[in-house]
Amino acid sequence: MDIATPIVLGIVEGLTEFLPVSSTGHLILATKLLGYDAAKWEVFNIVIQLGAILAVVVLYWRTFWAVLQGLVRRDATAVRFTRNILVAFIPAAVIGMALHKKIESLLGNALVVAVALILGGMAILAIEWRVKKGHVVGVAEIPLKTVIGIGFIQCLAMIPGVSRSGATIMGALSLDVERRTAAEFSFFLAIPTMLGATVVQLASHRHELTAPGAVGLGTIGIGFIVAFVVALAVIKAFVSVVTRHGFAPFAWYRIVAGSAALLWILQG
Repeated sequence: MDIATPIVLGIVEGLTEFLPVSSTGHLILATKLLGYDAAKWEVFNIVIQLGAILAVVVLYWRTFWAVLQGLVRRDATAVRFTRNILVAFIPAAVIGMALHKKIESLLGNALVVAVALILGGMAILAIEWRVKKGHVVGVAEIPLKTVIGIGFIQCLAMIPGVSRSGATIMGALSLDVERRTAAEFSFFLAIPTMLGATVVQLASHRHELTAPGAVGLGTIGIGFIVAFVVALAVIKAFVSVVTRHGFAPFAWYRIVAGSAALLWILQG
């Protein structure tokens, strides 16, 4: 078994899933850059996302446990927290199912990723310049109309290279949510969103799991664990960085990485 490939892709997933730089875009570029068979590793790339999602559950287990207890008691804060996550998830669920085939057709397009990275970086810089400080603090305190807006903005991430976390965080900032709350809301929203996307993708690619030459469960397990461990470290560091320095460093990274990828693609 080639152990290097699942480790490399697991690191890429863990590093980029919760940063506003697009994990899907980076996996597509990594696959093309390293010469991997994109079709062969497609299911692998889908499943290891769950490793990164598990990192959120582990790091914020106290929050989820408190919300669960609050729901049992019908606590208003716990109810609003749950409502906000579920309502923001609905647009992606509906639009994702409706445009499933169209979205899949873009997943192997490195050119789309490169352009989206550049434009997304510019958008982040513009939002950072315009938005100085949000006033909504706490996931449960985000107004319903703001939650709905963030949910629709998240759908932009169906274009590979846009970044789900980038779209939701920047959307939240634009709608007056403060930085830390915007980041944490994006983390929590990732759980139903990525679970749903993974279930849909696995259902449509279920036959590939046992096809000749398919990536085995052992290889998938390695990528899953690597993505989980790396994401644990990244989430902790990310909240600290954005609280102190904002999102501009990630915007400049997107622009530089996207420009380099674009030049490489056009020259190839």
